[in-house]
Amino acid sequence: MFCFFILLASCEELTDVKRVKGPCTIQLTDGGTITTQDDIEILEGTGTITYRDEDGKLWSITASEYVSYTCGN
Repeated sequence: MFCFFILLASCEELTDVKRVKGPCTIQLTDGGTITTQDDIEILEGTGTITYRDEDGKLWSITASEYVSYTCGN
């Protein structure tokens, strides 16, 4: 019974992720931009954006590190 509860709680955490179709441009607070051809994922609870660079490496940006993002063609 205890293991079932943990599994159920873990599944609920996953619903907090919003996937946005790429390509995307992320405007950083320091004036820079990040462009990715792939989708991005946004953790709605914290605003953290996760994306992959051109080499497929996974990166995360906290809400305090970006101003806005735009996605789509």
